[in-house]
Amino acid sequence: MKQPKKRRLSVYLDPEIMATLADYAARRDHSRSLVAEAAIASFLSPDAAERQEAAITKRLDQIDRCIARIERDAGISVETLAVFIRFWLATTPPLPEPQQLAAKAQAGSRYDAFIAALGRRIAQGPKLRQEISEDVARQES
Repeated sequence: MKQPKKRRLSVYLDPEIMATLADYAARRDHSRSLVAEAAIASFLSPDAAERQEAAITKRLDQIDRCIARIERDAGISVETLAVFIRFWLATTPPLPEPQQLAAKAQAGSRYDAFIAALGRRIAQGPKLRQEISEDVARQES
């Protein structure tokens, strides 16, 4: 079947838009006319708004899940720190003055060892959040 003859349309584009159109068409190995026609058809399509809304909704759902994971991980971090501090305060007696000076002298090297161990743990895993099941939080609720 013979396609109806296309009609010519002249439009004026900003140089930036024209460059973007030409670049896009070249990367896709299509003519600028074909890309412009598809863009106009999409713009005029009655379901374009619905497709855009669906895409935005999908992205918002992804962002929502990501934020929920961040909140969970932050909660685990805060609780882990709180448990450690309570344990440390309950089990560590204060040092006498002469021993405090010796402990302060060792603090730098002990901190460096801690940072090195933390770096290895982060690089090699597993992460603490991976060791804690998400089911635990759901069961306690």
